[in-house]
Order: sequence, then C-alpha cells, then structure tokens
Amino acid sequence: MAKLRILLADDHAVLREGLRLLVNAERDMSVVGEAGGGREAVRQTKERRPDIVVMDISMPDLDGVAATEQIRQANPQVRVLVLTRHGDQGYLRRLLRAGASGYVIKKTAADELINAIRIVAAGGTYLDPSLAGDLVESLVGQSAAATVTPRGELTRREVEVLHLIAWGQSNKEVAAQLGIGVKTVEYHKANATKKLRLRSRTDIVRYALAQGWLQEDEGPE
Repeated sequence: MAKLRILLADDHAVLREGLRLLVNAERDMSVVGEAGGGREAVRQTKERRPDIVVMDISMPDLDGVAATEQIRQANPQVRVLVLTRHGDQGYLRRLLRAGASGYVIKKTAADELINAIRIVAAGGTYLDPSLAGDLVESLVGQSAAATVTPRGELTRREVEVLHLIAWGQSNKEVAAQLGIGVKTVEYHKANATKKLRLRSRTDIVRYALAQGWLQEDEGPE
C-alpha cells in the first residue's frame, strides 16, 4: 500500500524534526519534504506533490493562511492540516475559508495529530476538540437564525446537530451532548444534509461558515 506523503511547514527546525520522527514512525506515512517558510511550502508542494501539508500559521515571508490559499488554488488535490499554537476562532475561520481541511493545536497529543492526518487524508475535516468543546453549549443555544435556506427548512434539532458536527463532534458525542440516541443523530443529520444537498463533513463546515455559525464572536466571553 502506498504511503501517505507528508510535507511539514514550520519555521522551527526542532519542531519539524520531532514531527518528522513522529510521522515516519507510522507504517503508512512518510515525510517527503520540509519547509521553514510559507513561500517554501508553496514551492515544495508543487515540486514534491505531497498528499498532506502540515502547516503552521506564523511563518516568515508568507503566513500559513496565504500559503494554504495558494497551495489549494494551485494543487486542489493536496489537503492542508493546520498545526498551530493559535486557538482563537478568527484564525480557524480564515484557514477554513482558505481551504484547510483540519485545525490542530500544538499541545494536542501526538496520537491525535496522527489521527487528524488520517481523517484529512480520507477526505474528512478535523477540528481540534479543544476548540469545539467550549463552544458546544453556546452553539446549541443559538437561535436558529439560518434555518431557512433556498433548498428547504431545517428543524431546530437538525440545526443543533449540524452545529455540533461542524465543530468536529462525532455522532456519539453529539448524541451525548443533546441527550438523544446515536441513531436519532444519524436520522437528523441525514435529513439535514439531504435538504441542503451536503455530501461530506467538509460540506457541512463550509455551510456552517456561510451561515455564520463559526463566527469568532459566537464563542464564550
């Protein structure tokens, strides 16, 4: 089986070395390049054709947001997983709009980073639980201001389910949060995605962004 090709983009050489050791220890992954800046990341993506770029935000010459946007425009098949110390929702929103498929905080455990890489490689979207968890209650309590769409009207429960999914919650976690069964979550998710013609978690996140559900000011005070 072909290994996942990973490009590491971070301006800290020591961190890149640690990430390289971590990734290369996995039987199905291999680091094919490293970049210490945003422009170098864009150039190496074109030359080395990785499957996944693990991208920092704060880098010299070109930040991670701009680099992600350029990479995705020139290489739409390449997935970008952001790995950063920044945990605010402003950065999260900007990176998702730029085309990133995942957002991981650097303090996250190593095995969770590997899990995030696999989720993104499989076509999914990964949001660090530390970002989603604190916002779940406030998001569920939001008024369903965006329930009416050109494609149909969502019920309040469908809005709640999509809110939590957009913030990275699994069906099991959504069920626990809302006090309903997993099959009920799946039912509401299926109904909502059918109404909105959404096919994947990435589509749900993009819809949530468009509806303003992931705005920075929706978080806790």
